[in-house]
Amino acid sequence: MAPRPAGVLRHAAPALAAYTAVRLTGLAVLWLWAHAEGVGVWETVASDWDANWYLGIADQGYARELGTRYDANNLAFFPLYPVLVKAVAAFTPGTRATVGLLLAVASSFVAAWGVFAVGDRLYGRRVGVLLTVLWGAFPVAAVQWMGYTESLFTAFVAWSLYATLRGDWLWAGALAALSGLTRPTGIALAAAVSLTALLSLRSRLGWRAVAGALLAPLGWLLYVGWVGLRLGRWDGYFAVQELWHNQLDGGVETLRFMRALFLYDSTPELFLVMVTLVMAAAVVLFAVCLGQRHPLPLLVFGGVLLVIVLGSGGVYFPRARFLLPGFPLLLPLALYVAGLARHRAALVIGLAVLGSAYCSGYMLLVWPSAP
Repeated sequence: MAPRPAGVLRHAAPALAAYTAVRLTGLAVLWLWAHAEGVGVWETVASDWDANWYLGIADQGYARELGTRYDANNLAFFPLYPVLVKAVAAFTPGTRATVGLLLAVASSFVAAWGVFAVGDRLYGRRVGVLLTVLWGAFPVAAVQWMGYTESLFTAFVAWSLYATLRGDWLWAGALAALSGLTRPTGIALAAAVSLTALLSLRSRLGWRAVAGALLAPLGWLLYVGWVGLRLGRWDGYFAVQELWHNQLDGGVETLRFMRALFLYDSTPELFLVMVTLVMAAAVVLFAVCLGQRHPLPLLVFGGVLLVIVLGSGGVYFPRARFLLPGFPLLLPLALYVAGLARHRAALVIGLAVLGSAYCSGYMLLVWPSAP
């Protein structure tokens, strides 16, 4: 008999409560810091930077021409989030900025539940709770409660990976397809679902696995194809990404920036140092995941995500945010903390939460550019 929804939610309640406490702590630190600086929090989290781009798409739609200006074509931003903002705002009171922020916050809880579900299925309830807390205490976790797409995307990632672990191929493929309409890194999830589904055919032939494998990349392919048709050239999407400096270069630009930051900059910007440490830690954690032989879909998703984020020639400072959906990379940390005595585990978690609150506040109130 399938478990009842109320029972499933009750089982996840400690993780969701802990996640809420972590994010409220971060929000309280941000509010106090902003109040001391005389800065308003609302605009910062609801309509600044990328949130403004998504609101512009919801209001005015997409560009019809490629143009030549760098960092100016809104076709670089995937459509599902602004479409949802526009649709929900049409039937609810309040501004689209309010709707976008509430949608992100609601999505963060769906994502947190999915993160817990993956950890719980693999290693038990304690690890699931800790994995959720660590995701909520990511250094740039403030983005989870901003008008950005990371929470919505992570929700699709978490539940698609959970469905993949269960062999629910239609759900896994459908959610992966939706992720491909949300962020460009949806192709990493599509690779994980499709490869795992196709490999399952070695032991058992099933049409659901084939359908899931075909569904998974469909959202990403549809948007990339639509951009090509809109611009009248087959490589339209990639031309847009080139105008945003986001073409893959094998990590050359990433290494060049790191070299300049640490060897030639006498006073490196703290936020950029943090971004670099997050990327380095992600690589180390992925190596540990390989050594611990975590399930294939988690490894494929984490590996392809790292290749995209570190191998891009695009702007450097959002890279930590781009890694936020990579919660499977946090599993080694969750397993380590789960093995500690309770007082030591509480100390580690407390430091992580406070560190996240400080990094997030610095990112939004001191760092002068986009998160």
